[in-house]
Formats: sequence, C-alpha cells, structure tokens
Amino acid sequence: MSVIGEFTVPAESFVLEPALSSVPEISVEADRNATHGPRQVLPFLWATGGDFEAFADALEADPSVESVSVAERADEAVMYRLRWCDSFRELVHDMIDHEAAIVEATASEDRWTLRLRFGEESMVSSFQEYFDETGRHFEVRSLWHPTGPRQREFDLTSDQYEALTTAAREGYFDVPRRVSATDLGDRLGISANAASQRVRRGSAALVRNTLLIDGLDGSDGRT
Repeated sequence: MSVIGEFTVPAESFVLEPALSSVPEISVEADRNATHGPRQVLPFLWATGGDFEAFADALEADPSVESVSVAERADEAVMYRLRWCDSFRELVHDMIDHEAAIVEATASEDRWTLRLRFGEESMVSSFQEYFDETGRHFEVRSLWHPTGPRQREFDLTSDQYEALTTAAREGYFDVPRRVSATDLGDRLGISANAASQRVRRGSAALVRNTLLIDGLDGSDGRT
C-alpha cells in the first residue's frame, strides 16, 4: 500500500534559500498540476504574502534559477515560471529515482515542507538514508496511508479537500457568506490568503475533473 510522508527540509539543502531569506514574508507553493518534462521540474511556483517585485528580483539573483517570468497574476498571488539550474533538476530526478513522487511542495522563510508519495513504507527509510549520506536531511513529520478515494478521484490534495469541505460546512460558499476568508483561515489554522488560494485551487481541480472530463464543459446553454 502506498504511503504519503510529510517532510521538512532546510531551504539551503533544497532550493531558493537566498530568495526566500531575502523576502521572508513570502510563501511559495509549487503548482502540482504542471506537466514535468525531462528539463522541467516544478516549473511553476505560486507566491503569496509579500512584495512580488522584490521576490522576482530575488529569484533572478538566486543561483538555483536560470530564468524567471510571471506566468499568471491573481488576487494577492503571483505565479512565476522558472527554469532551474542543472543541480536542482538533478536533485529532483534523484528523489524520483529513489521512489519519491512529489505530491505537494511549499516553502516560507528558510524551510520547505514536502509531501512525498512512496509505493510502500519501507521506501521511506531508504530514501532518508540515501539523502542523509549526501548531507540533505529530509525530516519526516508524519506518515499516512491515503484512504480517501473521492479525494484521489478528483485530484485534490488533503489540504484542499479539508479546505473545501470546511468551507462548505461553515457557509463560505453561501450567498451572502456566513464566514469570511479570515474566519475560514482561522478554522484551518492558516492565513486568510492561504485559505482563499487553497479553496480556489481545490475548486479548479474539481471543475477539471468533473465538468471538463473528456473535453466536455458541461454547458447546456444556460447562464
């Protein structure tokens, strides 16, 4: 049975330590729906919570980044498209070679939090042992076996699933809303910005995997 592990790793052992430390109020999240090619790993990063222009400058100056551009702007968030240096691409491919699939990657200040999926639990210890020997310490915070078939069916992360179900129960989608983004964030233990982004991305995943299945948009001409 597959297992998902939540790991923390210092940015200096992973990527973007200079950029993240330069603008410490910024939080980033890898867009997990992006397609990875042989030269593309984690090509898109969402940033929230800080000075986006300063962070773009910090990304351009970061030695792990070959090039950066703005791919999308949203309310209180910016998506950057990145081309990484060879060393980081090799690191990610090395992780994949050691049986880890990246499910989610977020970072703030000096630390990354990664959710990695393994085919079986024994692979976790061999993964850690290998990277410990290379000086990159992936610390396990928790391990669990995914048990939500609906969550997997609709391509939702566990955080997105929790955010959407909590939002629905608390009246975030009601008209008028019964709770604000700040209230929702308080219930989830995250910021209002993070709660809003999590709900938006979870909603997008639901639409892609229900209304847009097989190229059909579900429209019957009504508005």
